[in-house]
Amino acid sequence: MHGSAPIVSVPVDALPGGVGGGARAAPAAGEIRGAPCAARVAIFTDETGWHTRRLRQALARRGFEGRCVDLADCRFDTTAMPHGLVIPGFGRSLPRAALVRGIAGGSLEQITKRLGILHALRELGVPVYNDARAIERSVDKAMTSFLLQRAGVPTPPAWALEDEAQARRILMREAAAGHGLVLKPMFGSQGKGLQRLGPVEGDFVPLPALSTVSGLAYLQRFVPQPESAAAPGFDWRVLVVGGRARAAMKRVSAHWIRNVARGARCTPCVLEPGLAALAEAAADALGMDYAGVDLVPDASQPAGAQVIEVNGVAAWRGLQRVTGFDIAQALVDDLLARRLGMVAEPLAQVCHF
Repeated sequence: MHGSAPIVSVPVDALPGGVGGGARAAPAAGEIRGAPCAARVAIFTDETGWHTRRLRQALARRGFEGRCVDLADCRFDTTAMPHGLVIPGFGRSLPRAALVRGIAGGSLEQITKRLGILHALRELGVPVYNDARAIERSVDKAMTSFLLQRAGVPTPPAWALEDEAQARRILMREAAAGHGLVLKPMFGSQGKGLQRLGPVEGDFVPLPALSTVSGLAYLQRFVPQPESAAAPGFDWRVLVVGGRARAAMKRVSAHWIRNVARGARCTPCVLEPGLAALAEAAADALGMDYAGVDLVPDASQPAGAQVIEVNGVAAWRGLQRVTGFDIAQALVDDLLARRLGMVAEPLAQVCHF
C-alpha cells in the first residue's frame, strides 16, 4: 500500500480469492468445505503476547478475527480432504490469510515440516505474510549476504564454509589487511552467539573449533565506527512494509552488539532518503512483504551505511516506542491491500504500549 490517496472500504465477502485472485466473491465461512474462512486470519506464532495482541486488535478493526496457531501443532494429513492440511482452530477450512509472527526452533526435520506448512498454504492460494521462501532467505544469513551482494546492496563481505583450515586462512588474510570478522550462528537472532575475531582491542582472537559452532563458519567483516564513552556507537533498524520504508530508529549501545534484547537503547531518528532506499532495496532483494533491516554506519559508502541483516520475522516493540503510527495496523493493512485486494478507510493511529 503506497502513497496517501483516499481509500474506500470493501465488504469482506467481496474480497478476491487470494494470490492472483480475480473478482470472485469469497464464500462465507463454512459454505464450502476446505474453502478459506472468509474473516479468519492465522497468526503463526510459538508464543503469544504483546505482538500477537496488537495484530489481533489491528485485524479486528478491519473486521477479521486473528487466531494464534503454533506451526508445531499443524500437520500434513493427506486423508484430510480436500486440501491435506490440519490447521488447529480452522476445522476443515483454511485461513483467509496468514501472518507469520514466530517459528519455534527444533530439529531440521521439525523446521522443514513447519516451513512446509507455509509452502503448502501458498500452493493452496492462501496469502502468507512473509511466506516461507522469504523467511528461508532471511533466516539463512549466508543466503542473505549472497542475495544482497548479488542485488548490489552495500553489505559487508561474508563467507560461509565448513572447511576449518580455509576459514582460518580467511581470518588471517582479513586480519593482515586490518579487518576484524564477526562469527555468527547461521540461524541466530537477537545478537546471541556473536563473536568478534581477529584484531580486537589490541589482541588477536582466533577462530574457535568449528565443532563448537555447528560445524560451520559464517563470517562477516566487522564494520568499525568511531565511538567513545560520551558518544557510544549505534546502528539503525528500518521497518519496510510493502516495499516502502516506513520508520527507523537508532539502537544505541556501548557494546558492539546493539540488539534491543541485549540492552540497546532505542532512539527516534529521521528516515533519510538514502537510508530508506537501502532498506527498501534489501527487502526487495529477499522478496519480503515486510522486513526489519539492520544497517551500520559506514562513511565510505555513498549512502553512509551498509546492510548487515534482514529480519523476516522482525519484532517491533522497541521501534513502536519511538514511532508515531501503529505498526501492527500498517502490517495488517498492507496484507489486506496487496495480498487480498481489500482497501479500507483510514483509521486513527493511536498506539498503546
